[in-house]
Amino acid sequence: MSIGRFAQQAKQCLEKQAELAKLNAFVSSTSNYESVLRCCLEADDREANGNRLSPIDGQLIAIKDNICTLNQPTTCASAILQGYQSPFSATVVEKLKAAGAVIAGKTNLDEFGMGSHSINSIHGSIKSAWSESERERTVGGSSGGSALAVGTEQCYAALGTDTGGSVRLPAAWTGTVGFKPSYGMVSRWGVVAYANSLDTVGVIARNINAAKQVYDQIRGHDPRDPTSLPPPSLTRIRSHIHSRPPTRPLRIGIPLEYLVHELHPTNRIAWSLTLQSLRQKGHSIYHISLPTTNSALSAYYVIAPAEASSNLAKYDGVRYGQKISSPRSSSATTADKIERQKANPLFSPTRGALFGPEVRRRILLGSYTLSSTAMDNYFIRAQKVRRLVQDDFNRVFALPHPLLPPPPHLPPRLADSDAAAASSESKSVEVDVIVTPTSLRPPPLLSELEREKEADPARQFYEDLYTVPASLAGLPAVSVPVKVAGEGKGGKGETKVGLQVIGQFGDDELVLQVGREIES
Repeated sequence: MSIGRFAQQAKQCLEKQAELAKLNAFVSSTSNYESVLRCCLEADDREANGNRLSPIDGQLIAIKDNICTLNQPTTCASAILQGYQSPFSATVVEKLKAAGAVIAGKTNLDEFGMGSHSINSIHGSIKSAWSESERERTVGGSSGGSALAVGTEQCYAALGTDTGGSVRLPAAWTGTVGFKPSYGMVSRWGVVAYANSLDTVGVIARNINAAKQVYDQIRGHDPRDPTSLPPPSLTRIRSHIHSRPPTRPLRIGIPLEYLVHELHPTNRIAWSLTLQSLRQKGHSIYHISLPTTNSALSAYYVIAPAEASSNLAKYDGVRYGQKISSPRSSSATTADKIERQKANPLFSPTRGALFGPEVRRRILLGSYTLSSTAMDNYFIRAQKVRRLVQDDFNRVFALPHPLLPPPPHLPPRLADSDAAAASSESKSVEVDVIVTPTSLRPPPLLSELEREKEADPARQFYEDLYTVPASLAGLPAVSVPVKVAGEGKGGKGETKVGLQVIGQFGDDELVLQVGREIES
């Protein structure tokens, strides 16, 4: 019996999942092989009859394990949620199924999305498919499982969540496309919260077209999500975008503050070659200044842990997930039991034993910054820095923010002597998009990360230097792989480096358009 292309593709993906199970990309793959093939055969029939539900009808889509699914556990890679079965599916999962997509399984991640290397998981670290012999490399995080599954063709595309770069960074390190939409464009209902004001459901795919196909199906207002943009705001954004003049050569901004000495030569070369290519296509390149960039990372690692400490307070061993009870003794007196309960309440052993070290670290950090003695000095100041980051972007983009009143015209603020050296023309120019590297370096060795972690646990936060500003401002951003000559994967003489495109709020289509130009 001959089978159609969707069933054939699904068969190949499922075989890849079995073959590459040792890489640990999936924490639970689809449990019913026959059911998946049946769904794909139905999609083949719909295509033959000209009745496809959508461009992703019949395609296998993997789901990050902090997005709820009705038929598979949702553990967030944490012992405290081990075996947890959600009574509902997230809105994005429902939309995928309505579009005919087939769920390929749940992918591994850093516990509750907290990490940049996918090594903080109760299911074990994710292993790169491009490591050399025993020299294991990171795949990035926290959506490392989703990125690896796409990069090794275990599925057509995958959903991840991006809080400060958790979709874009692993995409950059696995040679895939990672797209973070504007905040509020995609529903967060059914996504286990890490930091409510930052979490965004993103898409990882092999190319821009596939990423856009998935994004088009999951975007839109959701009345169940209070952070979802309402229809009037979406209409306002569309009219704002359409009021822009017709297609013309783009003005592309290069932030002076992103030219740091820590940027790896390979990434610097990829950035330079990409800008040359864009210039040859007729686009203009301008230096711009985003002076608050130097403070953005510090602000992020105050705001995100603060929100996380509040969100994770619900995991107390009573209402959600697993619990660890105090040892009981039948011979203990009532007074002994009362004293033991005071000294060792239920939530203390539960949270201490079932949260991983990185989650505990961020809960402690967040709890401190929200305390009465520290809130003004840390959390409030971080929120002020966040507003300055947003103002910096609004100042350099030609398209005004569609949901904010027009700001007074102010000259760009200059951060340092490098910014002051910018030409008078670049000081006043307004750009359409910004192009930067996604990461400071190629994927490091896991052994190197262990040494860095022992020396300075906060060192790994620096991986998010280029991705955090767009997250703080809620802007759309996409990481696109660019091939450059060098020490490549598998000794092929080339490697892939992620380049990031950032656009104004709501200008998601232009971001993807520029990503497509870089990709080609």
